[in-house]
Order: sequence, then C-alpha cells, then structure tokens
Amino acid sequence: MDARLAALAAMVPAGARLADIGTDHAYLPIALVQAGKVPFAIASDIAAGPLANAQADIQAAGLTKQIETRLGNGLTTIKASDQIDAVVIAGIGGQLMTEILSQSQLRFPTLILEPNIGEREVRRWLEAARYQITAEHLLWVKGHSYELIKAELTAARHPLTEREALFGPLILQDKNNPAFARKWKGQLDYDQRLLQNLQRAKQPDQTKIARLSEQIKLIKGELHD
Repeated sequence: MDARLAALAAMVPAGARLADIGTDHAYLPIALVQAGKVPFAIASDIAAGPLANAQADIQAAGLTKQIETRLGNGLTTIKASDQIDAVVIAGIGGQLMTEILSQSQLRFPTLILEPNIGEREVRRWLEAARYQITAEHLLWVKGHSYELIKAELTAARHPLTEREALFGPLILQDKNNPAFARKWKGQLDYDQRLLQNLQRAKQPDQTKIARLSEQIKLIKGELHD
C-alpha cells in the first residue's frame, strides 16, 4: 500500500466490520483482513471492471470467505443485516461523497473519508449529521495533497467554525506539517487568479467574489500565522 492507503488503514478501528465503497482493486480490505485487523469486509464498486479486479485479487489472496464483493451505487449495496461498523469512502469529490452518505438510510458508527475536493462540504455534512471528527491527516503523496477524515457518530452536534471546516479542526493542530503550507500556498495562488477573473467579468458574481475573498483571507491568516 502507498502512504495514502496505509493512513486510511490505520484509521480503521480494530475488529470492525468494514465496507470499502469504491474499492477498485480491494487493496484496503485485503490488507486489513490479512493483518487480522478486521474480520470481515465488503468491497463495493459501481463499475463492473474494477469490481472484477477486486474479485480476482481477493481470490488470489485466498480471502473470499472474509471479503464479499458488491456491485452497485454508493452505499446502496450495504444492508442493515451486514452489521457494518466502519465505512471507507476515498478518492471522490466532496459533493458526491455527501450525496452518497445522505442517500443511505443507514448510519454507521465510524466514517473514514478522503474527498479529493470539497473537504469543507464534507465536514459540514458530518457536523449536521452529528458526527464528531476524531482524527485527520493531511498528506502529500506524488504531487497531490490528501485530507483524511475519521468521524464517529454521536448523539450531539459538534459545531465547527468556518476556519475549522475549511482547514480541518485537527489538521490545524499540526500546521508545522510541511504538507499544510504546500497545499494552501497552491490553493491561495489558484484562488487569487480566480478572484481576478471573477472581478473582470462583465457581470461580476458578487456572492462568489465575497465567498472567495473570505477564503483567501482565511488562507493568508493561516500561512502568515
């Protein structure tokens, strides 16, 4: 496993019954079952091709009794009778991720999420759904940044400030991580160019301009802190 998958695996609770949504080759459930960390996993994917790859790798690992494959969209492949404790969804956009989570009738004790864009929206969804963020990691792997978020279902709501929603409440506690400055300097450059383009428009969208200006202000505040 690469550093991203290894970090995701480390977030999975020991002994959990796992669902890996968008499993591709099922590398994560295979590694976790082989390590004895989880006793059972569902490897689910919307596409038949990736799921066939997963089935071949699971069979080659001799784990067909411990890992089931499911073909379908998002969490629709998971039933209450599966008794899933932890769900991993990684490598998709935050908007699609929150749609998948919202469309499920089930609520899972632990969510381990790695949106490739739209992390703020994911954190806002977790806040509204009464999940508490209990672990976060910001990684830089092969020229890309990855934010990993682990959240636990609770009875209460755990409000986030706009700063915490954007950067991550626990990522903010480790701003000395070189990946933090690298990610947000790149984002700042992108946002500033976008702001200039929005301001040059014949009919500037003042709502977008205000939202982007606030984000730029927050990023500058963190980088210059």
